[in-house]
Amino acid sequence: MYSRLITPPKDKSFFLFGPRGTGKTTWVRANFPQAIYLDLLEAELFNDFLANPQRLENFIPKDFKGWIIIDEVQKIPQLLSEVHRLIEKYKYKFILTGSSARKLRRKGFNLLAGRVLTYSLHPLTAVELSNDFNLNHSLQYGQLPSVYIESDPKAYLESYVKTYLEEEVRQEGLTRNLAAFTRFLESVSFSQGSVLNISSVSRDCGVERKVIESYISILEELLIAYRLPVFVKKAKRRLILHPKFYFFDAGIYRTLRPKGPLDMPEVMEGITFESLFFQELMAINDSLNLGYNIFYWRTANNVEVDFILYGEKGIIAFEVKRSAKVSKPMLTGLRAFLKDYPMARAYLIFNGDRYLQEDNIEILPATRAFKELPQILNG
Repeated sequence: MYSRLITPPKDKSFFLFGPRGTGKTTWVRANFPQAIYLDLLEAELFNDFLANPQRLENFIPKDFKGWIIIDEVQKIPQLLSEVHRLIEKYKYKFILTGSSARKLRRKGFNLLAGRVLTYSLHPLTAVELSNDFNLNHSLQYGQLPSVYIESDPKAYLESYVKTYLEEEVRQEGLTRNLAAFTRFLESVSFSQGSVLNISSVSRDCGVERKVIESYISILEELLIAYRLPVFVKKAKRRLILHPKFYFFDAGIYRTLRPKGPLDMPEVMEGITFESLFFQELMAINDSLNLGYNIFYWRTANNVEVDFILYGEKGIIAFEVKRSAKVSKPMLTGLRAFLKDYPMARAYLIFNGDRYLQEDNIEILPATRAFKELPQILNG
């Protein structure tokens, strides 16, 4: 098992959210081997708690001082009321894992506010993979733990898309038209790393715009995709205001994205490179609890910086290029951003092998940047 960056609290209950396949169950069972473990994917246990959530207390010995793990707690949101009661009455410590916060938000998530912390688990990072990290492998298959273990990562990803994305949507009753949702997944994959044009996706799918908006919300609720907002703090220029779209893992993106003879490989490779860097930023920020909000920046005349991190630790700007050589135009966006925000730290990440510096912009080889990203974000 790969060692993860996330550090659990010692004596306070917590949620652990993350998409399926990111290793939540493996992590909790490895880090809390003496815990009482209750898996809601087990049919008998699920039916037992669904009929009467108060039966949860029967599974916990009196005066128990250890941890109680409820895996996939979103399956029975009504359990949160019972968890709340047991925390208040007996000071029990719970670990509540889930691959969707949708039902929990609607049925009791706020009930535990202040009593339960919230953590997120993402695909692996380069630091967590350590010596196993292979940039080309990650660009091809992403960084879900299984793609670094399975003998056929491509088949695993295809199965993930089929059995998880489609089955989860069916089980949750999120949409009645799975064929339209499948078309949507393909269509929206062309928006990866781009400004999200909902009207265009709607036309491609032959589905109403309102339905497409609900589909995007489903992906966000299942932690499968993110909308990246524009950085507008004290803006000095007219900016594009629409968000960009990203699937949570580069391998999932490549699996969903249809490929044909008219596709330019270098375009897809560039988007994949950017996507992989984005998921690293998300994972490290959440795992180390750094508190950054992540944005992108684009002016009305299309001068852009891929990622802006903004928080108490400062402002960091990243431009990500697949190219092995650095050219002056690659620095245009960072220079413009630094002109407006001179207090920011700026980095160009490229696919070469030499460290460079251009004025106050650091130019880092990708393999080095991925390994040093925790230190860079920590300031």
